[in-house]
Amino acid sequence: MAFSKLEGGKPLAVLIAGPTASGKSALALAVAERTGGIVLNADSMQVYGDLWVLTARPTVAEMAQVPHGLYGHVDADTDYSVGRWLEDAKRALAEAEAAGRLPVFVGGTGLYFRALTQGLAEIPAIPEAVRAEVRGAAEALDSAALHARLATVDPASAERLKVNDRQRVLRALEVIHATGRSLTDWQKDAQPPVLDAAACAKIVLEVDRETLRQRIDARFEAMMAAGALEEVRALAARNLAPDRTVLKAHGAPALTRYLKGEMSLAEAIAEGQGDTRRYAKRQATFFRHQMPDWPKATPDEGLDVLMKSMEGGGG
Repeated sequence: MAFSKLEGGKPLAVLIAGPTASGKSALALAVAERTGGIVLNADSMQVYGDLWVLTARPTVAEMAQVPHGLYGHVDADTDYSVGRWLEDAKRALAEAEAAGRLPVFVGGTGLYFRALTQGLAEIPAIPEAVRAEVRGAAEALDSAALHARLATVDPASAERLKVNDRQRVLRALEVIHATGRSLTDWQKDAQPPVLDAAACAKIVLEVDRETLRQRIDARFEAMMAAGALEEVRALAARNLAPDRTVLKAHGAPALTRYLKGEMSLAEAIAEGQGDTRRYAKRQATFFRHQMPDWPKATPDEGLDVLMKSMEGGGG
């Protein structure tokens, strides 16, 4: 399914990317209010229902202002992927089109935007038995040994992946064990993009490093006051498999260690803030290198830049 440009020169969709705590959600809300649009989530952690506060999902009041989609619809025990999100995004786009609403995608997961506008390899679903076998065998291996194992069965993927990128190495092992074909080969046969990026109004929000650091730290404190620790306590009580993605939400590992008595609350908060700052730096690097042609703007400039882009018929 591919979506073409709307009538009257209007953009097909609005795409708002940026690092965590850069003001993306507020901008998306403002755009949707101006255009009668629907805000659609493009953040890999905000899809999970178990962590509302800690993943900075829009508040109940914000979600009541305009329609929202793809938030909190995934259970923490689900093995959610870029491919699953892309299928959900296709359905959300079709529903928005049928309702005559402008889709406003917002998030910090660059891989989601890349899949949406550049395509994604249609890799078959990995059977749970294969996943369990690969991950079980990997538990006794450090990252270097795991990467070496990948190099013996899939040298092309091993060459592309960093030794310490354990999750992607595991993914490549799962794919070749389940399909008999290299992940690299699957990715060469990527399906066409869902959205034509040239037909969309798009933007990457940029915030100077010190300001972003202050915003991240202040937001984490606000999350704690709003119940983030209680969310993590409830999530820990589910005793999920340790490889579940939601358990890696920024701040969750440190707060879990606090609940186990392994560190003080102040230490857990500081670690969660630091982890989030490092993630924001990685996000900014991804956007700079993988989405270099996207217009850049500060949060204060964002609404004007997007509205002018839409008046001009795209971005």
